[in-house]
Amino acid sequence: MCNTCGCDPHDHPTKYTIPGQKHAHEHGHDHDHEHHSHEHIHGDNSHVHPHTHSHGHQHPHDHDHGHSHEGQHEHEHTHYHSHDHDHSNSKVVQLEQDVLGKNNLLAERNRGYFEAKHIFALNLVSSPGSGKTTLLEKTIAALKNEINFYVIEGDQQTLNDANRIQATGAPVIQINTGNGCHLDADMVNKAVKQLEVADNSLLIIENVGNLVCPAMFDLGENKRVVVISVTEGEDKPLKYPGMFHSSDICIINKTDLLPYVDFNVEKVREYALQVNHHLQFFELSATTGEGMTTWFEWLKKQVAG
Repeated sequence: MCNTCGCDPHDHPTKYTIPGQKHAHEHGHDHDHEHHSHEHIHGDNSHVHPHTHSHGHQHPHDHDHGHSHEGQHEHEHTHYHSHDHDHSNSKVVQLEQDVLGKNNLLAERNRGYFEAKHIFALNLVSSPGSGKTTLLEKTIAALKNEINFYVIEGDQQTLNDANRIQATGAPVIQINTGNGCHLDADMVNKAVKQLEVADNSLLIIENVGNLVCPAMFDLGENKRVVVISVTEGEDKPLKYPGMFHSSDICIINKTDLLPYVDFNVEKVREYALQVNHHLQFFELSATTGEGMTTWFEWLKKQVAG
């Protein structure tokens, strides 16, 4: 289970699929519902000891390891001791710090790799339905003769978005996270290796549609781009400050619909700048092409270095 947000990808291993290939690659975590290891914190003396649980019965957690338990319950200990289990919130906080700490180390490794190979990486984040995939399709179609594109698509299920990107001619790999609600640095590392991203290219990572958890996970990207559409509430930056605070770019999409919706562009910019006064904005319509030229010019400048 992801200890930062509660999503559980273990029942559905992460799949990496390049459209057109016969077999998808699966990467799961060591997790067995019948027998698994635990890390216990015992007061001020933290240590790890492996033991197996048979889940056919319930058993108390206050115990002395010098005697056996009722039912089928095996323990293998590296040393003899007695203890009471501490199930306080401090354990959850510590596990969250460990998860994010490991992710950040991998993200720095990704960042170093991208820098060495002159790969400019964008992490596209948004709520579902903001138009990220359409924005990608139109961007690739317009600039594929000038920029070497590679795309990582993140979704819980289906190859729908990867198939759409493949139709543009850009190399793409789909990461299906199962129950997972975000991509992490390790997933991106594995996907980049399978996709064989070339030097001097633009890597665009379309994250799982979610404005909460992806904000916590650095992928090693150069820039994080949050996409919001005019069909969403203009108070999104205030409701989801973590995402807007961690982003570098804010794209306001679907501006062609402004005459038909109650959405104040100046108000959403004001709210977003309250959260992050460094944000750079692009107002555009991926459907009609309005405002896309400014976005294209910015991308070309970033890739050129």
